[in-house]
Amino acid sequence: MELENTTLDVAIIGGADEPTAIFLNEAIQETTEMTTKESENEAKDISIADAGITAVFGYSVVFFGILILMIVLYCTGAIFKAKDAKEKAAKEAENKSTKNTPAPVAEKPLAPGSAGHVKLFDVPDKEAAMIMAIVADKMQKPLNELHFISIKEVK
Repeated sequence: MELENTTLDVAIIGGADEPTAIFLNEAIQETTEMTTKESENEAKDISIADAGITAVFGYSVVFFGILILMIVLYCTGAIFKAKDAKEKAAKEAENKSTKNTPAPVAEKPLAPGSAGHVKLFDVPDKEAAMIMAIVADKMQKPLNELHFISIKEVK
């Protein structure tokens, strides 16, 4: 009853006459009772199957959101890796361009001794020495400035 008087007092203070205040008071009580009954019925009406379907749908929405987040992070990482690769390639190209500039040519002293090991395939040592001497003579270079990797007889 206290609620009725409070609502009645509020309705009269708000400018409504007494019959309107009583009507508003009854309407408020009916609405409150209906809302309470509906919420109780809704909670009782859900079955185990409905609850399971609701749970599975909720989980699938969450996992789908996580999947989208993973895709976004993967794409972001790929973009940054590509950017780093481009910067690295640009630095390497810049370093190569500075290395390819011709340096002042100075007289190189002749290298003493052998220029390394030569792999011989079906060629005796004497013939290999002759071939190296002929190549050095035709190129007009000293033998110790040339580097022979392998000598193979063509059959």
